[in-house]
Formats: sequence, structure tokens, C-alpha cells
Amino acid sequence: MPADPTAKRTPLHDVHVDLGAHLVDFAGYLMPLRYASETAEHRAVRTGAGLFDLSHMGEIFLTGPGAGDALDHALVGNLSPMQTGKARYTMLCAPDGGVLDDLIVYRLADESWMVVANAANADVVRDELVERTRGFDAAVDDRSSAYALVALQGPDAQGILARFTAAPLDDLKYYAVLADRVAGIDVLLARTGYTGEDGFELFADAGDAVRLWNELAAVDGVVPCGLAARDSLRLEAGMPLYGNELTAETTPFEAGLGRVVKLDKTVDFVGKGALAAQAQTPAGRRLVGLVARGRRAPRKGYAVVTSDGVPCGVVTSGAPSPTLGEPIAMAYLDTGVGESGLAVDVRGRAEPVDVVALPFYKRSSTTRP
Repeated sequence: MPADPTAKRTPLHDVHVDLGAHLVDFAGYLMPLRYASETAEHRAVRTGAGLFDLSHMGEIFLTGPGAGDALDHALVGNLSPMQTGKARYTMLCAPDGGVLDDLIVYRLADESWMVVANAANADVVRDELVERTRGFDAAVDDRSSAYALVALQGPDAQGILARFTAAPLDDLKYYAVLADRVAGIDVLLARTGYTGEDGFELFADAGDAVRLWNELAAVDGVVPCGLAARDSLRLEAGMPLYGNELTAETTPFEAGLGRVVKLDKTVDFVGKGALAAQAQTPAGRRLVGLVARGRRAPRKGYAVVTSDGVPCGVVTSGAPSPTLGEPIAMAYLDTGVGESGLAVDVRGRAEPVDVVALPFYKRSSTTRP
């Protein structure tokens, strides 16, 4: 299928073309799905280091004396007590508790915050933040087009990055951020990622993207990686994907992420009433991990059925696991459904599955926990 001529290009588009990437339309952007073998790219991140272009993500800044309180009102997390240089995973929810997007919020200074949104939802997040921060002494500034985002992920990521910066990487803990120079380029350097491995995300001026990418990619062992590897990596790590495990019809509690909802914070927030009620009542479904006993992978949208063939859930994400060597999936099961005797309807054939705890993979381990 030809690419959508209206699709946006990231600042690294020409680099991907030169590398022979297979490009696809994703969230309104033309993005690399893979460069050669998605399995090889996946394994490079698990064993060495992979380099990703994530410049389609949204970067929305809130500044001003009331920015922290505004975020507390707009999002489900308790953001204002965060220390400068820290990051937090949180969500933007609708009044009924449905998830409009899952986000990472970085506190860059006393009165400066960066909200990183999924590409498909960046406009929604920006518009909701503008609306929800009315009455607060805070300004919302969407700088997505000004930024490029490059991720270096894998067990070798720190050693590689140390060649290009004098920053104390040993002291930069998980979910922390600092302003730094990498290869002589000004960046916001965050120890965050979406692969289940150690790694870093580097926010740079869009005009510096190609130079930053080329410097990192020139290191022996660094493998360019596309969206396919990113998806299989996050699936093994049990990380939700918006549009799959998270939607406007899904609440954080259904997704097993009720811990991010801070009902005890002093500021009233959008969706609090609905989420407080659900915190007291079991959700109608729950997110679980599935491992297929056969070789056929459950895929998004496939029905989970009981031993009698009665539908009792739906697969949200599924694929063969390069690390575990067997098909895995995440799925929602109806409340009250047991975890034995289940199968997935794979094109009319009931394929037996086992329910397992998430995540399927933990760092420095190649077996399920």
C-alpha cells in the first residue's frame, strides 16, 4: 500500500530512507516499521543496544507558578510534589474515568514541566490541558514540532552514551531527567523507555536530530530499530499500548494500573468521582497475560473462550515472543472467569492458552517471572 502523501515526516525521515527502512503510516507520521529483520532488532535491544526514532511523540510544556496544581487537576497523578529532575507515569482521563492517553510527565524546573503524549493523542492531550488549566496560573505550549526524540535502549546503552557525555549517568536513576550535552548537542536526557530494558530517551532540537542519530548509530553494535521491535519488546515487558490495552472505554483499574490514580491528593481532578467509585467495586474485566501452548499467535481482537467455547474475553495485543520462543498475548477477561481451560479463537480454531502473571519478561531474565 502506498504511503499517505499527507503523512508527516520526522526530522530523521531521510536517514530512514537511506537505511532502507520499511516505512508505514503510524499516527499520522511516516515511520520505520523495520530496517531488515524485526526479530534481529528485538534481540539487539535485549542483548546490546537499539536506536529508535520516536520523534512522532508529543512534547507539551506547562510553565508558571500554578503549573503543578494545574497538572494535579488535569491528570490522575499527584504531580506537584515531584522533585525537579524527576519523571512520573500518569494518565489523562475523561470524566467517566476512561483513559484519553497515558503520559510521562517530567519536572524540568520549579515552574517548568514537560508532558510527553502518544502521537495519536497529542492534539487531544494539548486541547484538554488548555481547557483543564483555565483558572490556574499556568501556560500550555505545544512544542512537538520543535523536538526530535531518539531512544537508545538495551543493556549496553549506558556504556555507549558515556562516550558522548560527561553527565553522571550512574547517578541518573530510572524515571529521572537532566539537561545535558550529548555529542556536543543540547538535549533533555531521560532514563526512561518502552522496552523493558535499561535505556535513555534524548529530546533534542529537531535541527540536531540527524547529527545526534548519526553519532550514536556509528558506534559498533548499535542497531537501528523500528516500530515492530518496539511493539514486541513492550509486549514482553507487559507495557500497555494506547489503542490496545488502554482506550477511552477502559479505566486505569481495568488495566491493572489503579496505582497511578491518586484519589487521596487534595486537588479535585477530572474523573475522580467515577474512578473513586470503581476503586470500591471490582471492574467488569481484568487484564491478564496469555501464553499459547501451540505455535499460532493470538492477535488483537481475537476472542478468548472457555472450554465450552463461550466467549469470555478479548485479546488486546499478541505476537510470537523472540525472547521466550513462544506466542504471548495480553487480554481482557471478564470478571469471574476462571483461569484454567481457556483458549483463543484463532481463525475458527480454539488454541489452548495458559494465563500467566505480567510481565512476561523482566530485565536480566529470559524466563517468565
